Amino acid sequence: MTAALGVFLALFVLVTGLGFWASRWRPGDLNLLSEWGLGGRRFGSFVTWFLLGGDLYTAYTFIAVPALVFGQGALGFFALPYTIIMYPVMFVIMPRLWTIARERGYVTAADFVEHKFDCRMLGLLVAITGILATMPYIALQLVGLQVVLAALHVGGSGTWADAPLVIAFVILAAYTYTGGLRAPALIAIVKDILIYTTVLTAIIVIPAHLGGWAGIFGHIPAAKLTFPAPPPHSTGIYSGYATLALGSALALMMYPHTITGVLGAKSAGVVQRNAVFLPAYSFILGLLALFGYMAYVAHVNTLPQFQAGFKAYGPSYAVPALLMRFLPSWFVGFAFAAIAIGALVPAAIMSVAAANLFTRNIYKAFLDPGVSTTGEARTAKLASLFVKLGALAFVLGIPEKYAIMLQLLGGVWIIQTFPAIVIGLYTRWPHRYALVLGWLVGMIAGTGMVASLSFKGVIYPLVIAGHTFPAYAALYALAVNLAVTVVGTWVFNVLHIGAGQDGTLDAQPRGA
Repeated sequence: MTAALGVFLALFVLVTGLGFWASRWRPGDLNLLSEWGLGGRRFGSFVTWFLLGGDLYTAYTFIAVPALVFGQGALGFFALPYTIIMYPVMFVIMPRLWTIARERGYVTAADFVEHKFDCRMLGLLVAITGILATMPYIALQLVGLQVVLAALHVGGSGTWADAPLVIAFVILAAYTYTGGLRAPALIAIVKDILIYTTVLTAIIVIPAHLGGWAGIFGHIPAAKLTFPAPPPHSTGIYSGYATLALGSALALMMYPHTITGVLGAKSAGVVQRNAVFLPAYSFILGLLALFGYMAYVAHVNTLPQFQAGFKAYGPSYAVPALLMRFLPSWFVGFAFAAIAIGALVPAAIMSVAAANLFTRNIYKAFLDPGVSTTGEARTAKLASLFVKLGALAFVLGIPEKYAIMLQLLGGVWIIQTFPAIVIGLYTRWPHRYALVLGWLVGMIAGTGMVASLSFKGVIYPLVIAGHTFPAYAALYALAVNLAVTVVGTWVFNVLHIGAGQDGTLDAQPRGA
């Protein structure tokens, strides 16, 4: 593995240098939060495409999607329709959010919600939800990096076992602190070149060793290629698959890192163009999912040289094992660098997004309303360090299964901000206190449904009149949230409880 490690380190040093140089790229005053946290809102179509791609298609995606196909078969392909569903939603709603945020100087979605509904508490809840949902997401990026480092046999023993991961974290923290959103935006270009090259090469070379695609699919059991027919009085896995795709698409649009990537664009037109062209990533994601089938046919989990990796990481080790089994050592280093850099880019964006939320909607709103613009940016930089430190503590101190559990909950939680953000873009009709109440009930209902599944899944089997309807718990919780919001709005209006003033009326969206 000497050649692999050499190539890996060379590429890692390259992106580290780019990360630190990013503070000089497209110069701006990094003592302003909009410059540090949004790149000055100056990213054009080309950079935004890579930024959002690096933001949405993460290292954990690279590891987890094939792992799910490897372990459970066709269910793993739910990631394809959900990324396809997401882009029409992005095309419609995100240019509108960008326009209002640009004209009002908003840095976060919580800024918009707070002023739209004249409710600091609602803005605070959106911010807290975003931070809570983002933390385990960052941790899982570091898990992806951890898998790659283990495959390269990079690590010490005893108290030094996690030293390489800590070093990578320190480097990530340092260039994010200095460059803000510019750093991952620049590195994302290199990351995507590496990932595209890796996937397109592997999808040609590896099947040649396995008898071609006919040979691969000929050895896949039918149970892994299709879903079983639903039992009587149940929609079976069909409704679970469909709602998981739809709910995941809506949830991903609400994550702070997605919104931060969008608000960094230089125009609403840039956002719309990227919504049109970003599905190109879904093509690569589909090819990537096929890695799971290749790993299954290659029986990589039974090979003696990979037993330790599978024992430590389970199906998440399938992709590293597959690459090491069939590709030359130097290219393995290239591919592993793609995965590692694919962890650092979204982790950086997520930490910046969480820092923006903390600074604007917690620190400035409640702790120091008179903070200067320089103090605001300094607080965000420090907050980004603490966010990454928390994610690192997650990985080092908590079993991976709990990080995955919390990430599953993250999707259930973040979708509860959908009514306040998306409905608020089009109407002021929902009452602010009804939105707060809807959020609370939705959070409790969603968490309760996942808890009833022992935190091992998110497909909740709702039973109505003897019929079972398995569906994504996040959508069921969102339906409860919306119902409470509608009823609560009517009640609060009947009671003549003040709805506050719309602070965005002078920032109505214009054409993209």
